[in-house]
Amino acid sequence: MSAMFRSFSVFNYRVWFIGALVSNTGAWMQATALSWVVLTELTVNDAGAMGVTMALQFAPPLLLVGVTGLVADKFDRRKLLMLTQSLLLVLGVAIGVLILVGVMTLPLIYAFALALGVVAAFDNPARQAFVSDLVDHENASNAVALNAASFNGARMIGPAVAGIVIVAVGTGWVFLVNGVTFLAMIVALMLIRTHELIPRPKNIGASRLADGFRYVGRRPDLIVTFAMVFLIGAFGMNFPIFASTMALEFGQDADGYGLLSSILAIGSLVGALLAARRDRARIRVVIGGTLLFAVAAAVSAFMPTYWAYAVTLMFTGFAVVTMLTTANGYVQTTTDPALRGRVLALYMAILMGGTPIGAPIVGWVAAEFGPRTAILLGAAAALVAFGIGITWLLVSGRVHRHETSRFRLTLDETRPLRIVPSAVEFSDEIAGTTPVPLPVEERLPARTRTS
Repeated sequence: MSAMFRSFSVFNYRVWFIGALVSNTGAWMQATALSWVVLTELTVNDAGAMGVTMALQFAPPLLLVGVTGLVADKFDRRKLLMLTQSLLLVLGVAIGVLILVGVMTLPLIYAFALALGVVAAFDNPARQAFVSDLVDHENASNAVALNAASFNGARMIGPAVAGIVIVAVGTGWVFLVNGVTFLAMIVALMLIRTHELIPRPKNIGASRLADGFRYVGRRPDLIVTFAMVFLIGAFGMNFPIFASTMALEFGQDADGYGLLSSILAIGSLVGALLAARRDRARIRVVIGGTLLFAVAAAVSAFMPTYWAYAVTLMFTGFAVVTMLTTANGYVQTTTDPALRGRVLALYMAILMGGTPIGAPIVGWVAAEFGPRTAILLGAAAALVAFGIGITWLLVSGRVHRHETSRFRLTLDETRPLRIVPSAVEFSDEIAGTTPVPLPVEERLPARTRTS
């Protein structure tokens, strides 16, 4: 158990975790209310409009990826997060007030969704990279997994509470409550002991926007990881569309929709806690998680009753969080620290930026052919992601026959990847001043490469 929560031994991480848990709870309340107000108050069960709302929220991280990553690398992440969290507080309160006074319209909610997306585009990579400022490298993977546990613990509470509040007093109050919860994160950031933060490497030369792209371009393992994450993010993770439209199909109200989101989070929390127990993030777990997600989503699409569907959501949540938490940890722990902000910005842009592509498509499919078909579309995308991952694993030379057993396969995993060149050498390479050394994994024999 101590291994699972080892990052809590760091004061700064404990403070951060508590603030994030409260703030994430409010964020999930707002996400639930936003989906419900678009689906039932501003439209007549229009899943397509809901898809547009999601697309506007998640497009900015993709469009602004170069700038947001550079900002996360060059500026004080703690101060940056205080600014973004304050802006998110103001936007949440503004939405709530406009709904309560009865002047909110669909175009106006679209504008707020876009504004939320722009602020989140700067908030996400800074928040992800800030974890590496709180704990040392050995605990980074554990800290990432505990962050996911906080996120999904809040997901268990937030949607259910939001559903009850919506039924009791209306959607506007949910946004106001969310605004208050952002204060917890702001206070936590103020309490962090800055002198105990992990020193960040100097960006000697590696300060151009293209450096992150070039770095990832030389890492086939990251390219494959990003491809799988994109497919899951674009077509498989449209849970607001899936859960709300399935709730309506089963004759449920807002509280029934919120409960589905909370039940999904039960499996998600279990997946995050199990990820926290692992000593390091492995890419094979990412690949296996995509297959489990494809199976769980496909099964859920055929469930005949509300509660049967709810049970399958626990397995769906477990699979997607296992996959994404491991992918996040793998990216963080194998990336050059001087480029981590830009690489994580690219990761988050691919994860969240796939939504503007997938959400409108999934929303249209749900509106035209029903939510079950939309869920099967997400399952099919996950199956394609698994195909990409397992194909790369096989052709990369990491899987081979066992030396003594004819029908047994083994996978080489000895130690985490250490990629060269360093950030300094990498920047010099771009400038054309030094020869380019191959990544360590490409210079090892196939039987000793790690994943």
